[in-house]
Amino acid sequence: MKQNNFVIIAAFFATVVICSPFPTEAAGKKPSSPDASSSTDADASPAAAAAPGGKIRATPFKGIIAAVDDKAKTFTIAGKETSHSLKITDKTIITRGGQPATMKDVVSNEEVRGSYYKMPDGSIEAKIVKLGPLTEAEKAEKEARRVKREEKRASISPTASATPSVSPST
Repeated sequence: MKQNNFVIIAAFFATVVICSPFPTEAAGKKPSSPDASSSTDADASPAAAAAPGGKIRATPFKGIIAAVDDKAKTFTIAGKETSHSLKITDKTIITRGGQPATMKDVVSNEEVRGSYYKMPDGSIEAKIVKLGPLTEAEKAEKEARRVKREEKRASISPTASATPSVSPST
């Protein structure tokens, strides 16, 4: 009887050991370190140089340009608590009033909006830079989105309030 129990317990532990994953397999699947990467990552798009999922999203910004550095191709937006320095690359799309613009058009004390990528090294790389105030087309688009959002809220609210909430009585 004792021998049968021993065999059953030994078989159980052997099954657990065989079915459990080994740590060496998981270590082999880790992405390569940033130090091991060469200049191919510098040529890749910011989305490709992202986290293991490969997806990074552009973050919107707006404000007034506080400073411009033409040599470093950067501009700074002063915020209430901190300021952000954005780098302009060859992939950055710069526009003024809907028309293409260049780095020379980026000047201090000007309204700016757009989106940027936060790079793994902590730098901020501009994706889109729109100089100057909103154009009429952008104002119309913004108003259309606002109206659509309000209509959606209005269509959801009556149906949600029409159904009575039922709470269990105890």
